[in-house]
Amino acid sequence: MNTTATALLCMLAITAASMPAQGKESGHASQSTTKPAHRLKTPKPPASTGHGESRKERDQRLLRECRGKPNAGACEGYAN
Repeated sequence: MNTTATALLCMLAITAASMPAQGKESGHASQSTTKPAHRLKTPKPPASTGHGESRKERDQRLLRECRGKPNAGACEGYAN
């Protein structure tokens, strides 16, 4: 047997040994039936209420600024 064939057989054996068995139930519970560990939820960043403009103020500004402009980009739905 040449060295290339031997190396290929070794790689195949290592790959087969490292792959999990499919379709066979071992003494251990499968990952899909076990409950996941309690995960802490990451806190959502607080909604900034003091910065910028409210939705109503934004709508009024866009209606005012987009009057007579093409209905595209930021003016989509606000241009007349």
